[in-house]
Amino acid sequence: MTGLTFEILNTDGKARTGSLLTAHGAIDTPAFMPVGTAATVKAMTPDAVAETGAQCILANTYHLMLRPGPERIERLGGLHTFMNWPGPILTDSGGYQVWSLADLRKMDEDGVEFRSHLDGSVHHLSPERAIEIQRLLGADITMVLDECTALEASKDEVARSMRLSMRWAERCKAAFEERHGYGLFGIVQGGLHPDLRAESAETLQALGFDGYAVGGLSVGEGQEEMFRILDGVAPQLPKDRPRYLMGVGKPADLVGAVRRGIDMFDCVLPTRSGRTNQAFTRNGPLNLRNARHKDDPNPLDNTCECPACRNYSRAYLHHLVMAKEILAAMLLSWHNLHYYQDLMAGMRQAISENALDAFAAAFHAEQEAPETDDNVEA
Repeated sequence: MTGLTFEILNTDGKARTGSLLTAHGAIDTPAFMPVGTAATVKAMTPDAVAETGAQCILANTYHLMLRPGPERIERLGGLHTFMNWPGPILTDSGGYQVWSLADLRKMDEDGVEFRSHLDGSVHHLSPERAIEIQRLLGADITMVLDECTALEASKDEVARSMRLSMRWAERCKAAFEERHGYGLFGIVQGGLHPDLRAESAETLQALGFDGYAVGGLSVGEGQEEMFRILDGVAPQLPKDRPRYLMGVGKPADLVGAVRRGIDMFDCVLPTRSGRTNQAFTRNGPLNLRNARHKDDPNPLDNTCECPACRNYSRAYLHHLVMAKEILAAMLLSWHNLHYYQDLMAGMRQAISENALDAFAAAFHAEQEAPETDDNVEA
C-alpha cells in the first residue's frame, strides 16, 4: 500500500486535477510549490506563503545537511516545527546542487564526495544517506538521489548517467522507510533523448514509487524541447500516480506542462524575480525599475488580491525598488507567489469544467510582450 493517497478528480485531455494526501495535509493538483531551499521561502514568512494559497513547499537536502544539519533539525522537532510550516514539505535530494559543484565533487558508484561551498569541508552523499537525511528532516515527499547531466553532454554520457541514477533509485527504494502519509518519488532522467527517457521511466515503474518526477529539464534546452520531452514521457508514467516536473518554470511553461499531464511544479523564479524587481501579472511581466511606473497610481495587477496589489501603487513599489528597500523584495515576492497560485487555481477550475483549452487560449491572449529596459532609471 502506498504511503501517499492520490485521487484524480477530473481529466481534460491529458490534463488532470486531483488531490495528493500526505501526513501533513492534502495538495490540490496541479500544484506549484514555492522553494524554501534553506528552510525559508526567501523574503516571506510561512504565514504569508500560506496566504498566497500554497499548500506544499520545497526544501533542499544539500543545503540543510550542511547548515544547520539534519540531526540538529530532528532534535528540534523536525523541519515542519523548525520552520513553522504545518503543511506538506517535499525535499529535493540535493543531486542537482551537487551536480552544479563540478569543480568541488567526485562521483562514483557509491555516491558523491564533495566540498562544502560554505567552508570547504568534505562530505559524502550516498543514496542511503540522502534518504536518511530526508527522514531526519521529516519530509512528506522524499526524492531519490540522482545525477543531472549538462545540456551539452553526449548521448553516451547521458546514458551512463541515467543508468547510474536508476541504480541509485533502487538503493533509495530499499533504504526508504514506508510510513502512512509519507512517500518516495523516482526521477526520470535521459536528457533530450526519447529512448533514454523511456528506458528510465520503465526502470522506475518496475521498482514502484509513490510518484514520478521528470528531472534534467529547465537547464537551457528551451520550452519547445522541454515540451517535446514531456509529450513523450508523461504518457509513459502511471496514470494513478502524481507527476512532478522539477525546477519549472515560467507561467507559460506551467500552462503547457499541465496540458501535457504534469501535476506538480517547483521553481525559484517567482521569489527570485521578486528580489530582482520583476512582477508577473495577467498582462505579462513588469520591471519595477522602469521609469514609466514612477507616477503610476495603479496596482501591479487590478485583478490580483495580494497585499501588494490591494494596498500599494506601482509608483510606490517603483520607489521602494529604486531606494533598495527590503520591503520591495517582500511585496514583489508575495505578489509573484500569489500570481502563481492564482494561475494554478485557475487551471484546476478549468480542468474541472473541461475548459482548459479556453483557459490556455485566454492566458496566452492576455500575456503581452515583456517591458523593455530602455526607460529604466539608473
